Amino acid sequence: MNTAFIEGWGLYAEAVGFDLELFEDPYERYGHYSYEIWRAVRLVIDTGMHGLGWTQQEAIDYMMEKTALTEITVKNEVDRYITWPGQALAYKVGMLKFQELRQRAQDQLGDGFDLKRFHDVLLDSVGPLYIVEEEINNWIAGGGN
Repeated sequence: MNTAFIEGWGLYAEAVGFDLELFEDPYERYGHYSYEIWRAVRLVIDTGMHGLGWTQQEAIDYMMEKTALTEITVKNEVDRYITWPGQALAYKVGMLKFQELRQRAQDQLGDGFDLKRFHDVLLDSVGPLYIVEEEINNWIAGGGN
């Protein structure tokens, strides 16, 4: 499956918890934001290593400084991004595309927007993202039906 689609869906779905008011307790929000920080740091180390020539140790040091992860987790994460350039970027690009498409659908469909139906249309695809976008655009053009 397309990484931007499948992993992007995962990140997008986590944020839907706010829409559903699942994060009532400040500690639940803390957990969510802690993961957001982790993902932001992954973007930095992925681009740092593959775009700026960071060493493995520079990436480890950066992640240790910016997250609450254990050293073994950090080393495993850095190794993961060494061997799979752009993976962290793909996650975030997918999530941002889903958010963009949702906003577009909400803006154009107004009161006719149905979040459950939007998710059904979204999940009927497996990517790549340009195909998902075409399908959502067609759904919007059909009035959300």
